[in-house]
Amino acid sequence: MYMSSYCWDGILIGNKRSFVSKMGEELIALILGSAPDAIRAVTWPKRDKCKIVSINNAWRIRDDWDYSVYPDDFPTQYRPDRKSHAQRLIDSSIYVPANNQFGGIVYAGATMAFTAGYWALSALKPTVLAYLGCDMVYTGRNTHFYGQGTPDPIREDITLLSLEAKSARLMTIAAQQHCACVNLSEELESRLLFPRVSHTALSGDLPLTNYSAELSRKALSLENEAGYLIQDGKYWEHYASFDQNVLAEIDRLWLSAVGV
Repeated sequence: MYMSSYCWDGILIGNKRSFVSKMGEELIALILGSAPDAIRAVTWPKRDKCKIVSINNAWRIRDDWDYSVYPDDFPTQYRPDRKSHAQRLIDSSIYVPANNQFGGIVYAGATMAFTAGYWALSALKPTVLAYLGCDMVYTGRNTHFYGQGTPDPIREDITLLSLEAKSARLMTIAAQQHCACVNLSEELESRLLFPRVSHTALSGDLPLTNYSAELSRKALSLENEAGYLIQDGKYWEHYASFDQNVLAEIDRLWLSAVGV
């Protein structure tokens, strides 16, 4: 049921880990969500070294998406028809094993913005994870580019005690994989802690996150000790096994690791 012992390597400099992007291997993974801001991507030219990863309904924004990621309960009628043989549909049979490489859904946070990010980190090995339309702020009349939608993370879920902490975890683990996380949003509020970057300044070789190696190790150690990696991803079947206080402490460590 549970598995531990997962880790990532980096270059230790003092008490911080720092990385240098690998020249000649730049790849941008554009993670496209459904917030109103996502519609800006309609007119953006697609770069040669860019893969578009659309979440749920976001495939409707552009025809040239590369991957469409959705949960098992995403209605069949809302799923995309592939425009080319190169386009791939990514469901739980694909993204759960990828997330497990980085500790599993419980620690990653069970919302598709993070699920898709860890899948992309595993499958595409990008140098940049660039998010748009994934601010996870659900206020006002139009919460999604298509109008009023159902907010994924606004529910009582033990894996989503702090969306900010989950974004700090992804940002740190991505840095350990030589990958920068950035937010292309122009919205005033976001639950993502990623640095803001204009899409015109986006490149495949952006600065990586500075983080505390010591606090990162402590967070990973506590995750390993708790052992909440659910192999099939069905964490909701094991709620009684999870200690909310332990998960809150793990969140605190990830936030502290990036100086929050």
